[in-house]
Amino acid sequence: MRLDRWFKAHYPGLGFGRLQKLLRTGQVRVDGKRVEASTRVAKGQMIRIPPLGVELPADDKKNAKPKSTKLIADDRKAIEEMLLFEDNQVMVLNKPAGLAVQGGSGLKRHLDGMLEAFTDRKGNKPRLVHRLDRETSGIILVARTRQAAQELTKSFRHRNTRKIYWTMLAGVPKPKQGRISTFLARSEAEERMQVVRQGEDDAQHAVSLYSVFEQSAQKLSWVTMKPVTGRTHQLRAHAAHIGHPIIGDDKYFNIENWELPGGIQNRLHLLARRIVIPHPSGHGKIDVSAPLPPHMQQTWNLLGFNASDYDPEADDPDETVIKR
Repeated sequence: MRLDRWFKAHYPGLGFGRLQKLLRTGQVRVDGKRVEASTRVAKGQMIRIPPLGVELPADDKKNAKPKSTKLIADDRKAIEEMLLFEDNQVMVLNKPAGLAVQGGSGLKRHLDGMLEAFTDRKGNKPRLVHRLDRETSGIILVARTRQAAQELTKSFRHRNTRKIYWTMLAGVPKPKQGRISTFLARSEAEERMQVVRQGEDDAQHAVSLYSVFEQSAQKLSWVTMKPVTGRTHQLRAHAAHIGHPIIGDDKYFNIENWELPGGIQNRLHLLARRIVIPHPSGHGKIDVSAPLPPHMQQTWNLLGFNASDYDPEADDPDETVIKR
């Protein structure tokens, strides 16, 4: 069966144009490989699909192996402990570092699967509308209805969403406020994003804003980062590109002979701190912040940084362009 026809049968709410973009950017893969809409798929192949904000049909849900009552209860309790905000349309979760958002090779537990514990009597499961890297902690939005998923996905697509990240960088960026604009493409050999020239295969424009809030001499800096676009690993790749990679980033940390200060855990120091997005009902906005995860709080304590000193209304860096 052609892949585009498979999607039409299984995800009827996904438009062909959007599918083409997902295929072109490598977000949809078959058995780990890039494919085209005309690629034919057969039983037993693995199709990787990002969060789409469209519903999986009931037939596929019926074929899934049911979870035990205890596992469902454990998943529900774990999600309830992550809750920062909820109503009848939206859940805002504080995802811990180390928890994958979606399933993959060797993963038995992930957020998407855990959300099955909130499936209602009609078989409707809450839907993911965006992703975070496995080792990134912080805010992730979940839609409780199909309509809410469509509206939230639309807000992300039209960039009506304000996302703010906190991170700890090696060194202190100069200038202390700036705009990073590059083209990024995935390096298949290294399984990471790399900065490329405009026009190269799969090159996507990526823009990030940053602002240094506090620093520890010239060794470390607490930096606010805001992705204007939403590319894979964008903030991690951009931080490394300007010569100040994120502490604990095993994919992008690129400073040779750099020693981690004592007392700081070698884990990714990247928190999806705050999100501001129109409520899917059309009335008001959702504005939620997440606390520092334990390993980042330990670093903040060691350096004498205080999260309560941060002014959320003064976090907009200017448009200084960094040409690198």
